[in-house]
Amino acid sequence: MAALLENLRDHISPHMSAADNPAGRVRLQTLVLLRWIAIIGQLLAILFVHFGLNFKLPLMPALMVVGISALLNIALFMVYPTAKRLTEAGAAGYLAFDLLQLCALLFLTGGVENPFSLLILVPVTVSATILTLRATILLSALAFVLAGLLTIYHYPLPWSEPGAMQLPPTFQLGAFIAITLGTLFIAAYAWQVAEEARRMSDALVATQMALAREQQVSALGSLAAAAAHELGSPLGTIAVVVKEMSRDVQPDSPQSEDVALLQSQVDRCREILARLARRPSAEATEAFSDLGIANLVEMAAQPWLRPDVEFSVQLITTGSPPHLPRQPEIIHGLSNLLQNAMEFARSNVTVEVRWDDKSIRLDILDDGPGMNVDILSALGEPYVTSRPDSGGMGLGVFIAMNLLRRSGATIGFANRPGGGARATVVWPRPANGRQ
Repeated sequence: MAALLENLRDHISPHMSAADNPAGRVRLQTLVLLRWIAIIGQLLAILFVHFGLNFKLPLMPALMVVGISALLNIALFMVYPTAKRLTEAGAAGYLAFDLLQLCALLFLTGGVENPFSLLILVPVTVSATILTLRATILLSALAFVLAGLLTIYHYPLPWSEPGAMQLPPTFQLGAFIAITLGTLFIAAYAWQVAEEARRMSDALVATQMALAREQQVSALGSLAAAAAHELGSPLGTIAVVVKEMSRDVQPDSPQSEDVALLQSQVDRCREILARLARRPSAEATEAFSDLGIANLVEMAAQPWLRPDVEFSVQLITTGSPPHLPRQPEIIHGLSNLLQNAMEFARSNVTVEVRWDDKSIRLDILDDGPGMNVDILSALGEPYVTSRPDSGGMGLGVFIAMNLLRRSGATIGFANRPGGGARATVVWPRPANGRQ
């Protein structure tokens, strides 16, 4: 399992976490569409306030600010293809421009006194969902600076009635603080939720790759056995011909060495095909599609057995033991749990098997130091590991749990009262009693 996770890390490291490499995560078309929505909303708001509510806004400068944003959108649409994906710097620059454009409009229409000043949060929130924490912090800092400048420098709100009240500085300061705190908390919350979703998505990709690798290995074994079977007949014919040639060639003949070489190579080919034939063929796989649960556990544990750790399978319930399907999900998931138990165990690992009419239960017990109580409740989440210094990604248990859940199992973890850890896997038994 360790080798598999290392291979998975090599394959998915270019996109393992959005925090490490978010490039190409967002399409330019998506941001262009969002900007068109903002442009239409800004244009309607300006025209409605100026003509509908009779607020005398600086109409031409405001329309110029909106027009610049529209022209940039048109230019981007003409220059770049629809499927263009932005780098982190490109997306951050795009959102920074939107923030500057919005603040320019607010500068012309009352600054933080304008109720639409709340929209300063939008570019920062979008950044929190698609970009790294560093880019979001930089955009948040820009939003804070711009909000502070708008608090001090702005055109006054053009009230429709002469002598209308002017909002006091204390209110404007409160609006600035509200925008600042709102930007901080909403951006932090959005980034945390989006990051968890990205990490879960990447971990599920690793799970699918692990299952695909297991299935490919199984298919390769069947292919090798089939090839060995097909090659056996022509190789047998070659062996017969070589044997006849060896009888006809005199020992002192110049061809005797060539015939001897052919004979040795035929024998070598037979040995190779014999080794390949030991792998289960497709027919053999079907014959052993259901295995006794003890045999299945021993098969899953075989790669991780250690000479200094005793391993045993105990059938606690009396009667005929149940069978489980020989599925890659089950073998791979159990193998991972057994690997963890063997690595942490001091002297023994025991698998207790219980069953009744409703369920089949496996308890994997080791006498190691147990699990860290700080991460026990989160065990099974992606990138959670009790061995942060081992270089692992914290995906082993996550992959095992997801693979076993695909087979219908439920998984739980606990520390044993006498020391060591317990991993419990339970399958429900179907009504027809096949398992």
